[in-house]
Formats: sequence, structure tokens, C-alpha cells
Amino acid sequence: MSYPKKAKTWVEISRSALISNIRILQKKIGDCTFMAVVKSNAYGHGLIEIAKIVDRAGIPWFGVDNVDEGIALRRAGIQKKILVLGYTPNNRLNDCIQNGISFVVYNMKTIRKLKSIKTTKKIFVHIPIETGTTRQGVEGDELHALVQEIKKNPKIVIEGVSTHYANIEDTHDTAYATQQLKRYQNALQQLKSQGINPIWKHTAASAAAILFPETLFDMARIGIALYGLRSSERIQLPLKRVLTWKTIIAQIKDVKKNTPVSYGLTERVLRDSRIAVIPIGYWDGFDRKLSSKAYVSIHGKPCKIIGRVCMNMCMVDITNVPRARVDDVVILPTADEMAHIVQTINYEIVTRINPLIQKIIVP
Repeated sequence: MSYPKKAKTWVEISRSALISNIRILQKKIGDCTFMAVVKSNAYGHGLIEIAKIVDRAGIPWFGVDNVDEGIALRRAGIQKKILVLGYTPNNRLNDCIQNGISFVVYNMKTIRKLKSIKTTKKIFVHIPIETGTTRQGVEGDELHALVQEIKKNPKIVIEGVSTHYANIEDTHDTAYATQQLKRYQNALQQLKSQGINPIWKHTAASAAAILFPETLFDMARIGIALYGLRSSERIQLPLKRVLTWKTIIAQIKDVKKNTPVSYGLTERVLRDSRIAVIPIGYWDGFDRKLSSKAYVSIHGKPCKIIGRVCMNMCMVDITNVPRARVDDVVILPTADEMAHIVQTINYEIVTRINPLIQKIIVP
């Protein structure tokens, strides 16, 4: 197997897998508009690399976490609609406005700051409704007051109203999500009584869009599923994993039985062994808790991590791979495999891949 010049570790992004996932998810959500959530460096997959493929696939909306991600998309030539889903500080509001980027608002201070911004452009905002996730959002009297303040500024357009569900991925019981949905619907009625009927009503992220069709309004915010990763064991769509993480063998050592490997002498080889040093570690996002537990693949054979993962390298047992040579390609475990070992979720694994690592688009 070949690898990119000058790279000792890299991430491969499958264009065909990404397009396949988009088509499967489009079919699933039907007439509901597709927002591709590319926040946090596209869940570690590469913001610009993913966005360009998604853009060519005709997806009309992009969801980002902050204005800098939105501006990066604009500079990359993305002219589609962009929504900042996270908090926008007051000193960055004008950056959103000037770049035609929509953003969420939920603080009265934000609305008052918008009043002072001199612009001839319309200001497109989305209001997140607090329905039970106890995260960003407004509710009740707070919502009424916020809308009344917005209505004082003719430049502001309430383009969308959203919410986010707290408990769809982790349960078969939709009672809490149903309660949140009802609270959202009540908020829509409250807004309607104030003369507000936004174009975009959106509540469903990946799991809700797939498992709870009642949550599909005008738009679905598709994140983790876009990348072929499942947020719930109940999701059975034939999604394809988009990301494969690779490195190479940097050195091979012949070591005697009972030789300790890596920091702390936490593990010794149980036989005369061949050990490969691979140049990847926790600085790259390869979790230290994978030490002595994870397996990589070399020439199609599983090879165990031996001893502790270091900052920039780790060691694997290649005794059963006699063909292995320096510079051979090493395939790292999948996000799901790593998440299982370190007892976290696949989201955390991919988003913690160091963003400086080179991304390679493959067919």
C-alpha cells in the first residue's frame, strides 16, 4: 500500500462513502431540507474537504459551531446557507452579518448589540427553544421578551426556530423526547401569537431524523450520520464509514522474551518478538487509554499495541506479520473500536483527531 509523500500519519476520506450516506439520508428525511453539520472540523474529518464534497452534492445548508468556521467555508467558495449553531460573541456578530451567515440568538444582550451595528444587510437569526436539554435556548416569558425586543429592529429576520433533544440516542423510550416536542410546538404557537412564523423550523439531529420522524419539520441537522457513524445502536441504515486513519512503520526491533516496552514498564513481551514503532500518539488524538488494548492492522493482520501510547509514537507487536517492513502502511482501529476500548462515544474519537493531520480524499 502507498501513502502520501511527507506524511507519517494521515486521514483518508472516502468521497463515495460520503455521497452514499448523503443519498441514503436524503431518502430517509424525504422532503425535509438537509443541513450538513460540519462543525468541529467536520467531526474531525476536515471542514473544507468535507464541505466541498457536500456542496457539490447539492446540500443547501451547512451547520457550523462558530463564525470562524463559517468564514472558512465562505473563503473556500461555499455560497450556500450557513448557520452558526454555537454561541457568537457580541464582537463577532458583524462578521456573521457581513459574510451572510445566520446565527442563533438567545440573549437579550445580543439583540441590543445588534441594534448598534450599522448595516444595510438583513440580519438572519434562529431562536433555539429550551425544551428540556438544559443547554442553550430560551423559554416562556423569556422567549416573549426576546421576540418583542427583536421586533423593534426591522433589520432582524427571525429566519428559524429550533430545539435539540436530550434523550433519543440512549433509549428506546421516546417519552421525554415527545415531551420536548410538545414544548417546542407550544413555543411555535406562542411565536405565532406574536406574528412570528419562521421559514425554518428544525428540531431533528441525526438520531431524531432517523428514529423519530415526528421531529422532522422544515429542516434536519444531519451530523454524525453524515460521516457513517451511528449515534444509536437502533440506527440500521446502511451508512458507510467515511474516515480511515493510517500511519506507517518507522522502525522494527527484535526483542527477547520478558523485555519491557514503553513508559512505566507496564507490559513485557511474553515471547521473543518483533516490535514495530509507529509514529502516532496522543498528540495526534490517539488516546493513551488504548495502551496495551487496541489492535492496528498491518498487511491485513491484527497487531496489538504493546505498552503505553506515548505523545508522538507507540509500539505494536508484529511477530505474526513476517512480511512487515519499515514504511509499510498501518491502519488504525475504527472510531467505534477505539470508543469501545476507552469507554466513550465515537463522536469524541473523531473530533479529537489533531486537525493538523493531513486529509486525503480517496474515491
